[in-house]
Amino acid sequence: MMNNSCAQPMWLNGPSPGQFYNFMGGNNAPAQLPRELTTAGPYGTKHSTAAITTGSSVLGIRFDKGVLVAADTLVSYGSLARYQNIERVFQINNKILLGGGGDFADIQSIKRSIDQKMIEDQCCNDGVVMKPAELSSWLTRVLYNRRCRMNPLYIDVVVGGVDEAGKPFLGNVDLRGRAYDDYVVATGFGRHLALPLVRERKPKDREFTFEEATKLIRESMKVLYYRDTRSLPQYTVGICTANDCSIKGPFKVEENWTFAEGVTGY
Repeated sequence: MMNNSCAQPMWLNGPSPGQFYNFMGGNNAPAQLPRELTTAGPYGTKHSTAAITTGSSVLGIRFDKGVLVAADTLVSYGSLARYQNIERVFQINNKILLGGGGDFADIQSIKRSIDQKMIEDQCCNDGVVMKPAELSSWLTRVLYNRRCRMNPLYIDVVVGGVDEAGKPFLGNVDLRGRAYDDYVVATGFGRHLALPLVRERKPKDREFTFEEATKLIRESMKVLYYRDTRSLPQYTVGICTANDCSIKGPFKVEENWTFAEGVTGY
């Protein structure tokens, strides 16, 4: 016959209404939860479940001596073209560009976090400068951490730049922390419209030249303006090479709507 004299009562450390259960076998209090999970509102805590003010496609192309990152200047409020002069390509330092798609408030939030990271690195004064591949890896940890806390940042970013040796890097990180790098990356509708356009022009035995990449950026932004209802003909382009890292523009798409006369069926 078993001796149950040492067994703990079934509901010892049982939860109060609205609290988490502390399983038997330990008297330790539950770990402190993140603030965004415990901040009480008039109707309880509620997280955003969708993006509100959004930016559409971002396109990045790697060429032999650097990278180009382009995005239009529209931030939409639902289906309303609300903010039409917002730059979504940012210079992080002299070696890194960041292009942001998705919820623009979350883009601003992660940009502030990156700026603070840059300040911390400068305060160390050890001569070490963050490189684009390192920023991409850091973003995967930050975004995956937010996703695991069920409070993700609804963003899809393009990270590009060159390292100390002048080697170009171009990568994409999404809201769940998934990442990859390639000679062309895109977010939003650019994945469906711009990626095939660029990939079919890729030389088999070499990288793009700067002139080829620039031409593809212009063509891709024109196609995106024609086909994506959440875009504008105005866009900015970030250029990062070993000698220069800056944002150019805004530029205008060379639009031509004369073909619309032959469109029927609407």
